[in-house]
Amino acid sequence: MKKLLFVLVLMLAGRGAFAQIESHVTWAYAAKKVSATEAVVLIKATIDDEWHVYSQTVKDGGPIKTSFKFTPSKEFTPVGKTTEPKPITKYEKNFGMDVSYFENSVVFQQKVKLKGKKATVKGSLEYMTCNDQKCLPPETVEFSVNVAL
Repeated sequence: MKKLLFVLVLMLAGRGAFAQIESHVTWAYAAKKVSATEAVVLIKATIDDEWHVYSQTVKDGGPIKTSFKFTPSKEFTPVGKTTEPKPITKYEKNFGMDVSYFENSVVFQQKVKLKGKKATVKGSLEYMTCNDQKCLPPETVEFSVNVAL
Protein backbone atom coordinates (compact mmCIF):
# COMPACT_ATOMS: atom_id res chain seq x y z
CA MET A 1 0.00 0.00 0.00
CA LYS A 2 2.84 2.41 0.86
CA LYS A 3 4.55 1.57 -2.45
CA LEU A 4 1.36 2.32 -4.39
CA LEU A 5 0.91 5.63 -2.58
CA PHE A 6 4.55 6.51 -3.23
CA VAL A 7 4.20 5.71 -6.96
CA LEU A 8 1.02 7.82 -7.21
CA VAL A 9 2.71 10.77 -5.51
CA LEU A 10 5.68 10.51 -7.90
CA MET A 11 3.39 10.33 -10.94
CA LEU A 12 1.42 13.39 -9.88
CA ALA A 13 4.55 15.36 -9.01
CA GLY A 14 6.15 14.44 -12.32
CA ARG A 15 3.07 15.52 -14.22
CA GLY A 16 3.57 19.13 -13.12
CA ALA A 17 7.16 19.07 -14.35
CA PHE A 18 5.91 18.65 -17.93
CA ALA A 19 3.36 21.46 -17.79
CA GLN A 20 4.07 24.15 -20.37
CA ILE A 21 4.12 27.83 -19.60
CA GLU A 22 1.23 29.55 -21.33
CA SER A 23 2.47 32.06 -23.89
CA HIS A 24 0.59 34.01 -26.55
CA VAL A 25 3.35 36.25 -27.91
CA THR A 26 6.31 35.42 -30.17
CA TRP A 27 9.19 37.89 -30.45
CA ALA A 28 11.47 38.43 -33.47
CA TYR A 29 14.39 40.83 -33.96
CA ALA A 30 16.12 42.51 -36.90
CA ALA A 31 18.06 45.66 -37.73
CA LYS A 32 18.31 48.02 -40.70
CA LYS A 33 20.91 50.62 -41.59
CA VAL A 34 19.61 54.22 -41.67
CA SER A 35 22.87 56.17 -42.12
CA ALA A 36 26.64 55.72 -42.20
CA THR A 37 26.74 55.48 -38.38
CA GLU A 38 23.18 54.61 -37.30
CA ALA A 39 20.80 51.67 -37.51
CA VAL A 40 17.34 50.89 -36.22
CA VAL A 41 16.73 47.75 -34.16
CA LEU A 42 13.29 46.28 -34.89
CA ILE A 43 11.59 44.28 -32.14
CA LYS A 44 8.41 42.57 -33.36
CA ALA A 45 5.73 40.96 -31.24
CA THR A 46 3.37 38.55 -32.99
CA ILE A 47 0.32 38.18 -30.76
CA ASP A 48 -2.22 35.34 -30.78
CA ASP A 49 -5.85 36.11 -31.71
CA GLU A 50 -7.92 37.59 -28.86
CA TRP A 51 -4.80 38.55 -26.87
CA HIS A 52 -3.02 41.88 -26.59
CA VAL A 53 0.26 43.40 -25.39
CA TYR A 54 0.33 46.75 -23.64
CA SER A 55 1.90 49.95 -24.86
CA GLN A 56 4.95 51.58 -23.28
CA THR A 57 2.69 54.47 -22.24
CA VAL A 58 0.29 52.73 -19.84
CA LYS A 59 -0.20 54.85 -16.73
CA ASP A 60 0.51 53.66 -13.18
CA GLY A 61 -2.30 51.63 -11.63
CA GLY A 62 -2.93 49.64 -14.79
CA PRO A 63 -1.33 46.60 -16.38
CA ILE A 64 2.43 46.23 -16.73
CA LYS A 65 3.54 48.32 -19.70
CA THR A 66 5.99 46.99 -22.26
CA SER A 67 9.49 48.23 -21.45
CA PHE A 68 12.96 47.81 -22.92
CA LYS A 69 16.42 47.77 -21.32
CA PHE A 70 19.54 47.82 -23.48
CA THR A 71 22.73 46.34 -22.07
CA PRO A 72 25.47 48.99 -21.96
CA SER A 73 28.13 48.33 -24.57
CA LYS A 74 31.25 49.88 -26.09
CA GLU A 75 29.86 48.89 -29.52
CA PHE A 76 26.71 51.06 -29.63
CA THR A 77 24.70 53.80 -27.93
CA PRO A 78 20.87 53.95 -27.96
CA VAL A 79 19.60 57.18 -29.54
CA GLY A 80 16.40 58.47 -27.95
CA LYS A 81 13.63 56.27 -26.65
CA THR A 82 12.13 53.11 -28.11
CA THR A 83 9.25 54.09 -30.40
CA GLU A 84 5.99 52.32 -31.17
CA PRO A 85 3.07 52.83 -33.57
CA LYS A 86 -0.20 54.35 -32.38
CA PRO A 87 -1.87 51.84 -30.01
CA ILE A 88 -5.54 51.00 -29.53
CA THR A 89 -6.83 52.82 -26.44
CA LYS A 90 -9.95 51.55 -24.66
CA TYR A 91 -11.46 51.45 -21.19
CA GLU A 92 -10.73 48.14 -19.45
CA LYS A 93 -13.04 47.41 -16.55
CA ASN A 94 -10.50 45.00 -14.98
CA PHE A 95 -8.16 47.96 -14.41
CA GLY A 96 -10.82 50.67 -14.12
CA MET A 97 -9.05 52.92 -16.61
CA ASP A 98 -8.25 53.58 -20.25
CA VAL A 99 -5.31 51.45 -21.39
CA SER A 100 -3.34 51.40 -24.64
CA TYR A 101 -2.43 48.09 -26.28
CA PHE A 102 -1.64 46.25 -29.51
CA GLU A 103 -3.36 43.29 -31.14
CA ASN A 104 -2.08 40.83 -33.79
CA SER A 105 1.41 42.34 -34.11
CA VAL A 106 3.49 45.40 -33.27
CA VAL A 107 6.99 46.54 -34.18
CA PHE A 108 8.93 48.58 -31.63
CA GLN A 109 11.95 50.50 -32.94
CA GLN A 110 15.15 51.67 -31.26
CA LYS A 111 17.70 53.81 -33.10
CA VAL A 112 21.32 53.04 -32.21
CA LYS A 113 24.59 54.77 -33.05
CA LEU A 114 27.36 52.29 -33.79
CA LYS A 115 30.93 52.97 -32.73
CA GLY A 116 32.28 50.66 -35.45
CA LYS A 117 30.98 48.90 -38.54
CA LYS A 118 29.09 46.26 -36.57
CA ALA A 119 27.68 45.58 -33.12
CA THR A 120 25.60 43.13 -31.18
CA VAL A 121 22.73 44.96 -29.51
CA LYS A 122 21.64 43.06 -26.41
CA GLY A 123 18.98 43.75 -23.86
CA SER A 124 15.73 42.61 -22.36
CA LEU A 125 12.09 43.49 -22.61
CA GLU A 126 9.27 43.10 -20.14
CA TYR A 127 5.66 42.76 -21.21
CA MET A 128 2.27 41.55 -20.05
CA THR A 129 -0.41 39.95 -22.18
CA CYS A 130 -4.14 39.71 -21.52
CA ASN A 131 -7.36 38.69 -23.19
CA ASP A 132 -10.96 39.45 -22.19
CA GLN A 133 -10.90 36.87 -19.39
CA LYS A 134 -7.42 36.85 -17.88
CA CYS A 135 -3.95 38.31 -17.77
CA LEU A 136 -0.77 36.29 -17.66
CA PRO A 137 2.03 37.27 -15.29
CA PRO A 138 4.57 39.73 -16.72
CA GLU A 139 7.38 38.07 -18.62
CA THR A 140 10.96 39.18 -19.27
CA VAL A 141 12.60 38.17 -22.56
CA GLU A 142 16.27 38.65 -23.40
CA PHE A 143 17.25 39.54 -26.96
CA SER A 144 20.37 39.89 -29.10
CA VAL A 145 20.49 41.53 -32.54
CA ASN A 146 23.50 41.66 -34.85
CA VAL A 147 23.77 45.06 -36.53
CA ALA A 148 26.10 45.91 -39.41
CA LEU A 149 26.58 49.13 -41.34
